[in-house]
Amino acid sequence: MAKTSTTTQGLRAAIERSGYYPALVAEAVEAAVGGEPIRSYLVHQETTFDANEVRRHVTVLVLTGTRFIVSHTDEQAADDTSPSPYATTSTESVKLGRISSVVVSRMVANPESYTPGTLPREVVLTIGWGAVSRIDLEPAACGDPNCEADHGYTGSSTADDLSLRVSEAGDGPETVRQALAFAQSLSEATADLNH
Repeated sequence: MAKTSTTTQGLRAAIERSGYYPALVAEAVEAAVGGEPIRSYLVHQETTFDANEVRRHVTVLVLTGTRFIVSHTDEQAADDTSPSPYATTSTESVKLGRISSVVVSRMVANPESYTPGTLPREVVLTIGWGAVSRIDLEPAACGDPNCEADHGYTGSSTADDLSLRVSEAGDGPETVRQALAFAQSLSEATADLNH
């Protein structure tokens, strides 16, 4: 990462504010970004409850001029493979031309009195680039209720590479704003490639 960039400094500060292994997360992100200038970013730290365990993970999304970078870090309890707790960090770098969809779902309260510019209560950002697809199949049928023929299957295939949910109540209004800003930057970047 270019150390002089205001955006780079903002990303580093956001990683540190997350409080989730900031040195480890920052190193992984910096290695993936390399020397490219950062156009936009989103840092999302999430705590989940799994039976009797509290688990934390952080996802960092970075947009450069040519790539979309996803970094995800999970912590794991001690297990058969490691006598002490450990963290796993992965990064994926995707060329912007491979992004096939950017879906932004907004949940607003009292839609009848919605005012433009009001922050949604929740935002779900789903990004597809063809690495993971979900196929939902069900038996096909015809309109004849007495038909016993095998009509095969019908279904749909959905790109579902990344889905990230942020909420004002759980993550704070600034994270919701940042998610919307990142989604807009990514949408604009992918639209620019099609002109």
